[in-house]
Amino acid sequence: MPTITNIQDLKRLHERRVPRMFFDYAESGSWTEQTFRENTSDFEKIRLRQRVAVDMTGRSTESEMIGEEVAMPVALAPVGLTGMQHADGEMKAARAAEKFGVPFTLSTMSINSIEDVAGFTSKPFWFQLYTMRDTDYVNRLIQRAKDAKCSALVITLDLQILGQRHKDIKNGLSAPPKLTPKSIANLMTKWAWGIEMLTAKRREFGNIVGHVQGISDTSSLSTWTAEQFDPSLDWDKIAKIKEHWGGKVILKGILDAEDAKMALKVGADAIIVSNHGGRQLDGALSSIRVLPSILDAVGDQVEVHMDGGIRSGQDMLKALALGAKGTYIGRAFIYGLGAMGQQGVTQALEVIHKELDTTMALCGETKVGDLGRHNLLIPEDFEGRWQA
Repeated sequence: MPTITNIQDLKRLHERRVPRMFFDYAESGSWTEQTFRENTSDFEKIRLRQRVAVDMTGRSTESEMIGEEVAMPVALAPVGLTGMQHADGEMKAARAAEKFGVPFTLSTMSINSIEDVAGFTSKPFWFQLYTMRDTDYVNRLIQRAKDAKCSALVITLDLQILGQRHKDIKNGLSAPPKLTPKSIANLMTKWAWGIEMLTAKRREFGNIVGHVQGISDTSSLSTWTAEQFDPSLDWDKIAKIKEHWGGKVILKGILDAEDAKMALKVGADAIIVSNHGGRQLDGALSSIRVLPSILDAVGDQVEVHMDGGIRSGQDMLKALALGAKGTYIGRAFIYGLGAMGQQGVTQALEVIHKELDTTMALCGETKVGDLGRHNLLIPEDFEGRWQA
């Protein structure tokens, strides 16, 4: 068993173990990948204030996200194709999150279905919804999430049109993978992954196949999904989805103060400052750089969360100290899952938790809720002076 000291250790194991097309799917952004890179590099611009001679005993990272108690203020972000990173990936990640005490968010584009995950866990999880042109399918999908007792609906707003990710096109990404000479050669080197995938409950999109008329296997799936993302999504439709859901709603993909204000108007319980991991609009600002302006726009009128670029507990602390009430990890837990399955997800959470706890102490804080800008050294031009 290798010694894991940070998330990068898990990333290296993930890359060695998982087929190239699925590693690249997780580790890529759109176009030039500028936003993808800056999501992580912009954290480095913020420094921490060390404080000493403070009683560090009795520290706690416990908090709440949308009224749910969490062991630390982080949720596992929705990631498509998680079940291709490791057999039964969504189920295993959800169970690891449940045991650790943090929320798990299931993607619409998951391999394991809503029902699969619900049957594998004992506590409610969150469900992420992509809005589709097929309103009957969307309504049935929402009902399935209700039936599974999902405790929040996370509506993704920034995928009305799919951003181009060059690596996915070059790799011929699909689920199951397309068998080209190049992909076969790569798959032959990933025998441990392949053996486990033979035992997987599913290898197709479990929330779609068998739930849409005319879609019974992957041969007809790619055409359907390419045509289904709803380019007409607007705030009126979002309000109607919220009303139909009837429970807590989190709006993901907010990157502008004006959009944050609109999210307030439709009654969101929380918003997620996110640029889709740099996978949609390349050239957009990083999530951590935009976070302060969103907080200035909405204050404490809505719970503000942040997603994008978090690879350590120190990154998480910086987002929380800026004012976020919750954070999300996507790639960080995927590295662990791809490396070692459920145990790898647990290790990713343990690494981040230890980093958060230790950094809190060295910054002179004992409660995660006491973190604030007083713990940070922020460059004067961090938010930038941009003309619109």
